[in-house]
Amino acid sequence: MSIKTILFDLDGTLIDTNELIIASFTHTVGQYAHRPYTREEILHFIGPPLRESLAAVNAEQVEEMVTTYREHNVANHDSYVRAYDGVVETIKELKARNYRLGIVTTKMRNTVQMGLDLTGLNDLFEVVITLDDVVHAKPHPEPIVRALNLLDGQADETLMVGDNTHDIEAGKNAGTLTAGVAWTIKGRQVLDELNPDYMLSHMSDLLDILGG
Repeated sequence: MSIKTILFDLDGTLIDTNELIIASFTHTVGQYAHRPYTREEILHFIGPPLRESLAAVNAEQVEEMVTTYREHNVANHDSYVRAYDGVVETIKELKARNYRLGIVTTKMRNTVQMGLDLTGLNDLFEVVITLDDVVHAKPHPEPIVRALNLLDGQADETLMVGDNTHDIEAGKNAGTLTAGVAWTIKGRQVLDELNPDYMLSHMSDLLDILGG
């Protein structure tokens, strides 16, 4: 079955928000945690929903931590965030080839929109599914199923592309093909262990996979 629909994670896949996320977690954890956290520990917070990660730090002050994190994240957003090399060009080419394109992310819509506007990716995707739009975040299949329903897409004709284990797991849970990205901050071996159908070294690899 040929691929007609491509769904992408956002952070760490299309746009480099890693250092912004780490800085925002470091800023927040420094105020509310009961002990210091290493960078390696903070890396594990990248990917899951924000509240879930912060609850592991201090379950009693999650809402205060969310507020602190988001204030820092928004204030410093534009000085950190960039699209990864080749992303904008590849997405424009895929759109020109009439692939159905969507984003499935665990971020809230307002910061998703900031990233898309800043990096020139706005208006290139037909569907953007955020944490605001679902009950269950990835790796639950709900966000992917919701995107496919809006795109009239079929799971067996869809490729889910992501930098995190829950992206690959969500794709498998929804019945799509999956592609990991070798530039994941957690190291490609973490994704290799899940046996995605493809591993991208550069976003333009997608054009070779799809033929052309």
